[in-house]
Amino acid sequence: MREPAARADEDEDGRHFLFKAGGQTIRIALLAGVPPETPLAALVPLDPDGFDRTEAIERLLRALLGRAVPDDRRLTPQQKRRQRHMLQATDGRMNGATYRDIAGVIFGVDRVASEHWKTSALRDATTALVKDGMAMIAGGYRTLLRHRRRS
Repeated sequence: MREPAARADEDEDGRHFLFKAGGQTIRIALLAGVPPETPLAALVPLDPDGFDRTEAIERLLRALLGRAVPDDRRLTPQQKRRQRHMLQATDGRMNGATYRDIAGVIFGVDRVASEHWKTSALRDATTALVKDGMAMIAGGYRTLLRHRRRS
């Protein structure tokens, strides 16, 4: 296994690296007193997020070994598009845009103009995008990282 190509900090616990792989940065600690040729180990809490963590460890191991890291497919293309629209809508609203202006950017000016705004489904969709985008910014983004779970 190759050593992470990054700057290391050292303290009484050992050497700490920031490893960059696939657009992600991961902290890796090489514990003090452990020979450098010893394989790295991962500690995984056995809780409801354990499946997400083991999948992340597999992706990390693939990156460390120089193997292909498959695309993360937890979100469908439709879900990714909605997430993007949520952030666009929230960004627009936080920068003073009206809901109608936001709808014009996301759904198209002609489509927005073709409906009476006060009763338009596009108006409702736009306000929902802003509301959900604000919830995402307030911490709801963490749900994107988790697998769907059965109740």
